[in-house]
Amino acid sequence: MPSSSNMSSFSSSLLLMSSLQLGLLLCSSLLQLAVAKEQYHEFVVQEASVTRLCRQRSIMTVNGQFPGPTVEINEGDSLIVRVTNRGRYNVTVHWHGVRQMRTGWADGPEYVTQCPIRPGGSYTYRFTVGGQEGTLWWHAHSSWLRATVYGALIIRPRAGVAAYPFKTPAREIPILLGEWWDMNPIDVVRTATRTGAAPNVSDALTVNGQPGDLYGSCSSKDTATFAVRSGETSLLRFINAALNTELFVSIAGHSMTVVGADASYTKPYSTTVLMMAPGQTTDVLVTFDQPPGKYYLAARAYASAQGVPFDNTTTTAIFQYDGGAGSSPSMPTLPAYNDTATATAFTTSLRGLRKAELPSQVDESLFFTVGVGLFNCSSGETCGGPNNTRFAASINNVSFVLPSTVSILQAHYSLGGAEQQGVFTADFPANPPVEFDYTAQNVSRALWQPVPGTKVYKLKYGAGVQVVLQGTNIFAGENHPIHIHGYDLYILAQGFGNFDAAKDSLSFNLDDPPMRNTVAVPVNGWAVIRFVADNPGVWLMHCHLDVHITWGLAMAFLVEDGVGELQSLQAPPPDLPIC
Repeated sequence: MPSSSNMSSFSSSLLLMSSLQLGLLLCSSLLQLAVAKEQYHEFVVQEASVTRLCRQRSIMTVNGQFPGPTVEINEGDSLIVRVTNRGRYNVTVHWHGVRQMRTGWADGPEYVTQCPIRPGGSYTYRFTVGGQEGTLWWHAHSSWLRATVYGALIIRPRAGVAAYPFKTPAREIPILLGEWWDMNPIDVVRTATRTGAAPNVSDALTVNGQPGDLYGSCSSKDTATFAVRSGETSLLRFINAALNTELFVSIAGHSMTVVGADASYTKPYSTTVLMMAPGQTTDVLVTFDQPPGKYYLAARAYASAQGVPFDNTTTTAIFQYDGGAGSSPSMPTLPAYNDTATATAFTTSLRGLRKAELPSQVDESLFFTVGVGLFNCSSGETCGGPNNTRFAASINNVSFVLPSTVSILQAHYSLGGAEQQGVFTADFPANPPVEFDYTAQNVSRALWQPVPGTKVYKLKYGAGVQVVLQGTNIFAGENHPIHIHGYDLYILAQGFGNFDAAKDSLSFNLDDPPMRNTVAVPVNGWAVIRFVADNPGVWLMHCHLDVHITWGLAMAFLVEDGVGELQSLQAPPPDLPIC
């Protein structure tokens, strides 16, 4: 038995160890608090004159820049961004992919979480970016302003606490893919909306705002060029900021190792081609190990809908090695525009870096059909769609209509009986109203016309949610990039044809599914996603082809407050715009 002196010494040692552990824990907590910062930015939405495709045009920009300014932060940082509207259109800014935990007022989609910022007005977005690392982006969420109002949001690991799960790259290069219209994009969509016709496709695709060498001498002198060094490995942060075009992307002579998508790390995956839908981001490592010279980065459309017009041009940028200034650029071989096999091979090869934290049970099992349809033309009206109709789109046969007098979130938070006041109804269907052969070659014309409505689906706080997203072949089957605001989602499986629960659930990846904020639902196929409804508020879910959200391919989840302050939506800020 130990002596009393030994016992005293042992107790003192325990006390010292406890004090040390407590001190280390306290230091660790203080370190995490110390390295998380608050950043302030001023965004001024204003017109600026630019020249593209031999034509000078006035476009909407942020701070006169096109693309807009890159915002760089560390995980855990808070952003305060004051947006002042000096343009001639209403505007909002959406922070695409940011979870916005309890800060739904900063999410940005007009008439969903806020009324738009009127010309001459301002609004300050305040939020913290926690638990996300990688590449996201910001863009206007009003009409088609995001054609030119967009920029990168780069989230690095928390300073002094963490590092990349791969070797630190020699340099990082944001690459924003976009579209360019010779017309004002707002006029393009307004003209189409008046008649119900399909809007004009873009005149060019762009890399960092520039069309590239293949559009003639007017563009070649302004082609985006990235300087690289032999033997170096760079992190390329790709963002598809295009309005309506899914894109294949390749670099001549170089392979790419995917290490992240939508601000979530992935298992390394080597490929020579990316397929990115509008809204999606992809982080890749590229080792520049080829003979010194110039190498094209090229992007062209993946157009999955048969017989539907699309921008069939190719945009380029140049990677230029030290010492390779005099050579002509090498061109990669891109897939054919309708190469669904290559698009599918890419999207289904992505895996989460770590084991997924899936909801322990599924409380809400939803089945949503997504697709394009047609509205019949009103008597005496001339319409620009097929056979004197108007184009429409829907989820579960409901074509989403935005309110105009107040946002849905404001109505939910402030008005109480918002349903009776005509702002929205909480009866969005959990299943399509009619079961049919969703991907049949000839879907009955009786199923082509959706019903307009402003409907939300209510979710209890903490519910485990599974959604089957089923594409339809009404009018034309198409690959639909479905984006959910306020949430990251696990993609458990994707396939073609009609979803068969008994058979297809056997192929669910419950181990390492990729986590994204935008899922590409295959043409005439389906995708299954899961998430936990742990963020109270109103969250838009929509197709990120802007032509489709214009036609109504959207709905919203209303996630109720949980228990206590930390499970409840924050109060609206005092400068929230009014309609």
